[in-house]
Amino acid sequence: MSLQLWIWLMVGVTFTLYIGIAIWSKAGSTKEFYVAGSGVSPIANGMATAADWMSAASFISMAGLISFMGYDGSVYLMGWTGGYVLLALLLAPYLRKFGKFTVPDFIGDRYYSDTARVVAVFCALIISFTYVAGQMRGVGLVFSRYLEVDINTGVIIGMAIVLFYAVLGGMKGITYTQVAQYCVLIFAFMVPAIFISIQMTGNPIPQIGFGSQGTDGIYLLDKLDSLSRELGFHEYTSGSKSKLDVFFITAALMVGTAGLPHVIVRFFTVQKVSDARKSAGWALLFIAILYTTAPAIAVFARINLIETVSEKRYDELPGWFDNWEKTGLLTFDDKNKDGLVQYVADPQLNELIIDRDIMVMANPEIAELPNWVIALLAAGALAAALSTAAGLLLVISASVSHDLIKKIIKPDVSEKGELIAARVSAFFAVLLAGYFGINPPGFVAATVALAFGLAAASFFPAIVMGIFYKRMNKEGAVSGMIVGLFLMLFYMTKFKFGWFGGGTSDEWWFGVSPEGFGTFAMLANFIVSITICQFTVAPPKEIQELVENIRIPSIE
Repeated sequence: MSLQLWIWLMVGVTFTLYIGIAIWSKAGSTKEFYVAGSGVSPIANGMATAADWMSAASFISMAGLISFMGYDGSVYLMGWTGGYVLLALLLAPYLRKFGKFTVPDFIGDRYYSDTARVVAVFCALIISFTYVAGQMRGVGLVFSRYLEVDINTGVIIGMAIVLFYAVLGGMKGITYTQVAQYCVLIFAFMVPAIFISIQMTGNPIPQIGFGSQGTDGIYLLDKLDSLSRELGFHEYTSGSKSKLDVFFITAALMVGTAGLPHVIVRFFTVQKVSDARKSAGWALLFIAILYTTAPAIAVFARINLIETVSEKRYDELPGWFDNWEKTGLLTFDDKNKDGLVQYVADPQLNELIIDRDIMVMANPEIAELPNWVIALLAAGALAAALSTAAGLLLVISASVSHDLIKKIIKPDVSEKGELIAARVSAFFAVLLAGYFGINPPGFVAATVALAFGLAAASFFPAIVMGIFYKRMNKEGAVSGMIVGLFLMLFYMTKFKFGWFGGGTSDEWWFGVSPEGFGTFAMLANFIVSITICQFTVAPPKEIQELVENIRIPSIE
């Protein structure tokens, strides 16, 4: 069977499955729409959380970034996995006990202020739209290569699919769809990795294979270091980033994770606090399968790419090169007109431009794996992007319908009216998300990293101090969130979009990249919050007692 037929078959079957689940699990109440009726089992919720968590950034882009960054790419592995542990163990049980399933709802009630709620809604929308831009970009990438449509058209198709099951089923539809998507994406990620590991090292376990000897008797990492040196790149196993920037990026990703609204809501879809803890453990296990495999895929992809294209005649390159060239994500410019591909570090001599986001998806083709494996990977990449996009869209719709309309604008709105508002806001959110997907600010993982920086800068201090510091008041929390968010937005737009005079990497403050600046903005948030808190009135007694009660361990 041809590759194209396999792809249409795999994508068609998985999409039919998602739509079928959405129809089966249609939400009939706001509780089902927002938190799936709190009736999901810990294992299913763990799977859904993992699918929600492992977005297009994890599936498509992370291994690609690691393959180019080498040791420096470990910031994504450390930051995202460490962040999930921080969220699951430190914050989620307390937020679950508080009983507010959206971050703006928690902040509005904890800081006894509609102003705090509105600021939190604004932060949630900014974070979610930045994050979802990366997911829509990922959907467009997959469609452009595998279904041979324009990236923009791919984004529009993805929008339509997400809109259907997110608007129809809400969290109930999304949760059970994500269980199916996790099964698809993890199978799609692991099968090519196992195939290539056997092919290159004879070892079927990728996590061990990439540290083993290749078929030529040379350790893969040693070979990659040698190839990198020959082409003028820094050694794969040594980093080029400053230790400060590595620390700041890792910290921003970690604390940003703990403030992500679409992950926090996951702990409300189970019946009890104890179930929330169990589902967090299951999710960590499911996430670890992919995250421990990504470094192996990065090494395999990088070696295969260099050995396949470097110093090879352009007109003799395999078919996958031409396929990816058509997408615009791989470009060759024969500067010296010798017909050979010069892939080197020197930008003056380099003739090959590779989009980081294609490395994972092109890997099975480069390794000449069977067509069904390539088709499976396409279905998995779509599952990863769509699962997270759906979760984010729900956060956006809940922020508008529940936190703004229900809590502030029209408190007496009926349940039916709130459900309609949630679906309408999800519809407009999809349209806006599609725009950002067509005009993204960078690579998928880089775009997502900025969303984590925004979450770290705005939400994390407000959530942590809301739980562990009963003296924190509304004036301090609101001021801190505003300062942190706008400081991060300023830095991000200045160095990523060229606003406010723009700037190069040489002009970064303290040598910290935009992806890592969220840590700096978070520290500014803490300092402003605590300082203002000391000079303003303490929270009401009932709020302080509420905080004390939240911190008492629950045995349920």
